[in-house]
Amino acid sequence: MAEARRTIDLLWFDQPASRRGRKKGLTVAQVVDAAITLADDEGLDAVSMRRVAQELGVVPMTLYTYVPDKAALLDLMLDAVYLRMSREGGAEASWRERLAAVAEDNRLLYAQHPWAAGISQSRPPLGPGLMAKYEYELRAFDGTGLDDVETDSALTYLLGFVQASARAAADARAAAERSARTDQEWWAENGPLLEKVFDPQAYPTAVRVGAAAGAALGAAFDPGHAYAFGLERVLDGLGVLIERRSRERDVSDRRR
Repeated sequence: MAEARRTIDLLWFDQPASRRGRKKGLTVAQVVDAAITLADDEGLDAVSMRRVAQELGVVPMTLYTYVPDKAALLDLMLDAVYLRMSREGGAEASWRERLAAVAEDNRLLYAQHPWAAGISQSRPPLGPGLMAKYEYELRAFDGTGLDDVETDSALTYLLGFVQASARAAADARAAAERSARTDQEWWAENGPLLEKVFDPQAYPTAVRVGAAAGAALGAAFDPGHAYAFGLERVLDGLGVLIERRSRERDVSDRRR
């Protein structure tokens, strides 16, 4: 309970109360920025209290006078990048355009900070960054006719798709880096061998569809194509619900 309260204090107040061991001139914001830079450059696994302290030129115990533990640090990092997100969607756009813009904002966030996609959202940091993000993204549903619970669920559905897409894209990049070859290069090298073992008589559908997709995409998996295709399907699905609610309102209005 005390640690949770300390994290909330840091998220909302960033209290600078003097504590023994604090390095003069160092702030919580500097600690968070150093951790974000480290995560951006080397990934989330590189972030530890000891390593962040090293980046700041202080002993590890000094860092604990600013942030209680790594879990709190991750909350602060995530909330900080949320607070810095662009929020320029036009109210005059259609609901579909607004939701596509929300998705793109989050996709850009994960492109800039890939580590953020790997943090569980089951207990998000309830700080000013998250609340500003949540308020802005909920407003994208204005005029859709969804009730409050449906709006929250629809937003969770949309953001879950974007986060999953970001993780898949990060996995694809990591695989390419480990092999030192792009997907296109890997398939060019292994394609002739795979043609020998993939029997079109035994797997006619898989061979036909796989060949067509591979020829069109240049790889077995294209993150950009998967995102664009999936987003359209997510919006299509939400469109069905929004249209249903519109018809229900029309029926209700006629009965009055």
